[in-house]
Amino acid sequence: MADTSAKKTIVVEQIGSPIRRPSSQRATLIGLGLNKMHKRRTLIDTPQVRGMVAKISHLVRIVDDKAKA
Repeated sequence: MADTSAKKTIVVEQIGSPIRRPSSQRATLIGLGLNKMHKRRTLIDTPQVRGMVAKISHLVRIVDDKAKA
């Protein structure tokens, strides 16, 4: 696989519950590696990941960790 350290990444945090959501939205959360509230994942910034985040934008947020560093 390609070296992921040189690629741009985004940090996504789950802020909404998948309860009473369509199964496709639940599957998208699982596909991003999110399954519990306030869990964060660092993902490679690709159009596919951005599309998944846009699909469930009401359940997740992109975290700006550089402001804390």
